[in-house]
Amino acid sequence: MVGVTADTAQAAQLSSANNPMIKYMLKQRENHAKEQDADYSHVFRRKTSFELYRLSAIAMAIEFAYAAETSFVTPILLQIGIDHTHMTMAWGLSPLIGFFVSPLLGSISDRCKLRWGRRRPIISLLSLGIFFGLVLVPYGKDLGSLLGDVGYNYTLTPPISNSYDNVSAVAALISAESEVGTSVANFKFAIILTIIGLVLLDFDADTCQTPARTYLLDMCLPEEQSKALTTFTLFAGFGGTIGYAIGGIDWETTQIGTFLGGNIPTVFSLVTIIFIICYLITITTFREIPLKLIESDELLRPLSETAIKRELKKNNNAIYYIQETTTLELQMANDLKTVDTINGYQNSSGGQIKTLDVNTEIEETPKVSLCGYLKSIFIMPHSMRMLALTNLFCWMGHVTYCLYFTDFVGQAVFNGDPQAPPNSLALQLYNEGVRFGCWGMSIYAFSCSIYSLTVTKLMKWFGTKAVYISGMIYYGVGMLILGLWPTKWGVLFFSTSAGILYGTLFTMPYILVANYHSKNCFRVRNGETVPLKQARGLGTDVAIISSMVFVAQLVVALCVGPLIDWVQGTCAILYASTFLSFTAAIFAMFVLYV
Repeated sequence: MVGVTADTAQAAQLSSANNPMIKYMLKQRENHAKEQDADYSHVFRRKTSFELYRLSAIAMAIEFAYAAETSFVTPILLQIGIDHTHMTMAWGLSPLIGFFVSPLLGSISDRCKLRWGRRRPIISLLSLGIFFGLVLVPYGKDLGSLLGDVGYNYTLTPPISNSYDNVSAVAALISAESEVGTSVANFKFAIILTIIGLVLLDFDADTCQTPARTYLLDMCLPEEQSKALTTFTLFAGFGGTIGYAIGGIDWETTQIGTFLGGNIPTVFSLVTIIFIICYLITITTFREIPLKLIESDELLRPLSETAIKRELKKNNNAIYYIQETTTLELQMANDLKTVDTINGYQNSSGGQIKTLDVNTEIEETPKVSLCGYLKSIFIMPHSMRMLALTNLFCWMGHVTYCLYFTDFVGQAVFNGDPQAPPNSLALQLYNEGVRFGCWGMSIYAFSCSIYSLTVTKLMKWFGTKAVYISGMIYYGVGMLILGLWPTKWGVLFFSTSAGILYGTLFTMPYILVANYHSKNCFRVRNGETVPLKQARGLGTDVAIISSMVFVAQLVVALCVGPLIDWVQGTCAILYASTFLSFTAAIFAMFVLYV
């Protein structure tokens, strides 16, 4: 707790609200940015809550898409004849692509020289992929039938019986239907189109979070990045809450569902509309400073905490006079339209004090080649490597729950069968279980939002390390209990543990990465920071941490299907989640906390 107090005190010292020197440095850059061809002054001022909401709307949009994907893609694939082993392998296609492409896109975004900015072009490109995925996944079966798919081809003759025993009749009908089954050959084009939609939706939704999160960090001052990431997580949880709740409604009994063609098309249509609206809200929030201007103009470069510390250390005497008098405020009032150096502050007795050069605190940013950025993806300092491993096992535990949870509820809790014939009792039970699982996942997303509101305070009270590790342990315990006793109340109650883990995944790693960069502290020896010789970009490192979701999903896709077949039950996914989350907690003990 002593370390936490010291960090809090240091953060307060480096806050523009508490240090007039930093306030002046930011004001100089804000005025200079305002005088450019386009107004970029927003980069160097604190953001209002409403502005943070707008920047975070894209997180809500992505979670809407992700909620529809995780709720219904697995049932869709199972219902067109794909078994668990091949279905889980289908989930492995997008992470196989994303592992290599996502860090590359992060590097490209660090070096993008388009006038529109560095992050927003990547966000727009990936959002377009999400849109096409949202169209192909729900309508893949319909498009396949247009291309020649046979579809369901059941020729059933219910057994003739003079008995009025309805239960026996239904049981006989189910038995007769189950002998026919669902043939993969009947859905050749539907399978291809649905998997293409899955890859587009899954890859782009996961990858889009990286430039969206980096765009958020670029627009915020170092002192408000934690609050910004918390807001981002809050909106992600809020989007997931509504997205899963939309999936939990039986739309086929409503006029909207009848008009749009059923439950799944209705869910995806609503999600698509909401996604487009949220995307437009974020993409039009703030103008980015083009990279060419950042490289050519020192006063348009981000004001890092390292630069602030260096300037404060060089101007101790000046800081003393600034804090004791109101000269700074007077100078700022008379100097709103200039970016020249302060050539001399006059103290109350008329004496001259130390000259301040606001340009001296900015070190020359090294121009790194694309090869250098790609090298930084594979050659990382120990702090980044341990954080990446922790995030990998965290994501493996979470993805195992997220991708197959509704299938688990439909089979293990409601005793349904996804491959039963249409209109059969077993299929109805399964679909009911899928919708009930959506309500459980809605609770998980809502608990993520609530947790994100408290995570900053918890970090101050207990320390970042304790909060990080405890979130993983709580999730593991919750999944273990639910796996041993799969009940409806357990689905609702223990889904909160998944929300806490997701809130942890959405905030902790990125707060640490932002701290590594803003403090330029990737390695500590004997209590002191060891300078890092390797040049690293924020977008690249955020992409590296984010890309762990692709590795996790690839491993899960290859292993979970055979694991379910071996255990002969979908409870296996919860046992795997428990093991993986406990492993992540062990790695988290060796992460560098600055």
